[in-house]
Formats: sequence, C-alpha cells, structure tokens
Amino acid sequence: MGLGELLDTIVTWAQSAVSTMGYPGLVLVMFLENVFPPIPSEVILPLAGSLALEGRFTLLGVTVMGTLGSIAGALVFYLIGYLFKEERVRLLMRRYGKWLMLSEADLDKALDWFDRYGETVIFFGRMVPIVRSLISVPAGIARMNLIPFGAYTAVGTGLWSFLLAFAGYLLGRSWPLVSEWVSRYEKVALGAVALAVVLFFAYRFYQQRQLSSASD
Repeated sequence: MGLGELLDTIVTWAQSAVSTMGYPGLVLVMFLENVFPPIPSEVILPLAGSLALEGRFTLLGVTVMGTLGSIAGALVFYLIGYLFKEERVRLLMRRYGKWLMLSEADLDKALDWFDRYGETVIFFGRMVPIVRSLISVPAGIARMNLIPFGAYTAVGTGLWSFLLAFAGYLLGRSWPLVSEWVSRYEKVALGAVALAVVLFFAYRFYQQRQLSSASD
C-alpha cells in the first residue's frame, strides 16, 4: 500500500468513526488530528456539520466536542515541548517524525512563528495545517502558562470548528467542497485572522488608554 492509499484509508476510517460513534468518535478523531496532522479537520468537521442536518449532531455540539478533542491533542505536544526541551524534541522529530508525517522543518516553522508573533500565535495558528499541531511545542518549550495556552487554544479551535461545521451544514451533501475551498484560500483566511488579532489588541490598547486618560 502506497502512502497516498494509506492516507486515504486513514481519512476514510476517521469519517466512519465520526459517522458511527457520534460525539465520542468526533472527540477521538479531533484528538488524533492534532497528533497526526494528515487527518484533516477540514474534512472531518464539515462532515459532522452536514450530519447536523439529519439531527445526528448539533452545531454547538460539534463545536464543543471538536474543541475538546483539539485541546487534548494540543496538550500532548505542549507536554513534549515542556518535558524534552528543544534539542531533544529535534532529536525525536528526526527519529520518529516521519511516522506522524512531520519533519524538523515543520518544527522550525512553528518555532519561528512563536518567536515572531508571541503567544497570540496559539490562537490563529490553530487554523493552519501542520502549524496547528506543532505550535504547541514552542509553547511548552517556553513554559507558557497553561491558562492562556488553554484559552487561546480553546478560542482558536472553537472558532475553526464552528466555521468548518457551519460550512458543512450549509452545503449538506456537498460538504467535501469545504476542503477544496480551505486549501485554495488558506493564506487569505490566515491573513484575515492575523489582521483580526491585531485589530483586537489595538482596540484593547485604545480602551486602556481611554480609561487611563479618564482617570487622570
């Protein structure tokens, strides 16, 4: 069996798990999606959203369960970074990364993003393939506080889960189109999310300045 056939088999299994096991299957698959990036959330979540049309899920349920599974998966990589530090993580990536379809170059990208954007990258990095898994590693290496880590992860994965599930809900049986759109417009979407983050913090800074001026 070639690599392409293996990945197709894994994706088919993931779809079957969600369809037959319901919410527990969704949590399991979203956990594995974070640990094993070739399982694409842009396939799984739209499928779950389309099943909401049949009453088998709700959009709120898909969002919550998808988020819980993603947080659990993110904690695995956070703990790897926290316990092993960068040098040993690199060694693990060189030796075993191929089994997870990950490379040392992917780790370099995640580390660079964390250095460049700081802790906020935990939020918008959740919407980028590969990065959404490995971005937890530099957070662990930096011993980022678990409360903001969990909050950024929950909000980022929650938003991602809802948007994909809602798109699948709207498209119904045409839900596979979502994966094509995500692949095509991923950079544009990432830019929009990054801009939203910048505007949010700029607004909060403006509010604080206003409050400080009012108290003087």
